[in-house]
Amino acid sequence: DYGQEELPDDLFSAVLQTVREQFPILSFQETDCGEEAIIEDSETAEAIREENEKLIAQKSQEENQAQAVTEENQQAQEGQSTDQEGQSTDQESQSSPEGGPNSETAEADSGAQTDEAMEAAQIPEGTALQKQVEIPREQLADFNYLLNNFFVVDPTTTALESQINAEALLGKDMKLEKDPENPQILIYHTHSQEGFANSVEGDTSTTVIGVGDYLAELLQERYGYQVLHITDTFDIVDGQLDRSAAYNYAEPVISQALQEHPTIEIVIDLHRDGVDASKHLVTEVNGKQTAQVMFFNGLSRTNQNGEISYLPNPYIQDNLAFSFQLEYLAKQYYPGYTRCIYLKGYRYNLHLRPRSLLLEVGAQTNTVEEAKNAMEPFADLLYKVLNGEGNG
Repeated sequence: DYGQEELPDDLFSAVLQTVREQFPILSFQETDCGEEAIIEDSETAEAIREENEKLIAQKSQEENQAQAVTEENQQAQEGQSTDQEGQSTDQESQSSPEGGPNSETAEADSGAQTDEAMEAAQIPEGTALQKQVEIPREQLADFNYLLNNFFVVDPTTTALESQINAEALLGKDMKLEKDPENPQILIYHTHSQEGFANSVEGDTSTTVIGVGDYLAELLQERYGYQVLHITDTFDIVDGQLDRSAAYNYAEPVISQALQEHPTIEIVIDLHRDGVDASKHLVTEVNGKQTAQVMFFNGLSRTNQNGEISYLPNPYIQDNLAFSFQLEYLAKQYYPGYTRCIYLKGYRYNLHLRPRSLLLEVGAQTNTVEEAKNAMEPFADLLYKVLNGEGNG
């Protein structure tokens, strides 16, 4: 869940008083997908939630169907490739003395194999090398296609065609040169107390903090990045769970860490979502039961108030590009793994760095193991984007 990003106290009080005077039958309510207070009745909130879940479920079904077609085509191609390899072997046998390769060919093959072995040794374990689905770049030029296949737009805000431009988003340079001496990636948790179906009370290794630990381990040991993991509790106030101002409490702590470590360029706020108890956000990746993930972006703009001047974010387009490149690669390498990019109206501390990301890993109905398994494809996708593969 995303929690709430507060208005300034004096402004919030004034708005709240005005609403109470003008709309006495309505109240502020927090929805499953929301953070800020939204003026809506309970029936409207439920209808919005159901519609969003339908959109996400529909996208998952379409992706699974596309994956099935792709796998069938790959099997057919593999069959043709096998036949061609057999014919090639016969031709080589006929042209080589005594049915075997000559010494020059053998030497060349040996050199090629050595180069391939060296290249393979440089590829981190668990890296997906082949796309399962191809999404042509030209298809992304259709704004409606983008909205229907990559995004879910919360009713409290509006996605502008000028912002959701695939060529511009894929054209953003997200590459990062590794610095083995200094941290470059920061992981934290605005909602540190979020747990999973089998979390153990008091054991942070079974909460989103434990998932963050595993992500940090993967990024450091498998991919060679230096990572800073902040595990402060921003959602505990006076010993009680309180998410009403967690983003406000988190901002100065994260800002201070960025000042102390100016080499950090990637900031990841890792959450888990909250869904209906009947839903299980799981897929299979590399033979493992894996929680589905969702990217989340704030636009600092609501339908009710327009551009929110007191929550400026100069990096909105960079934030969107970062999420979109990850989502674009995910749909091709790991179809069914991501749910969508969810767009909402506020800021969520994504203004702290151009490559800031709010990541939702599964929900309260997933197991800890499913959530940790989800970090393996995510780490690979992040590695690909930081290597420049997100440009298509």
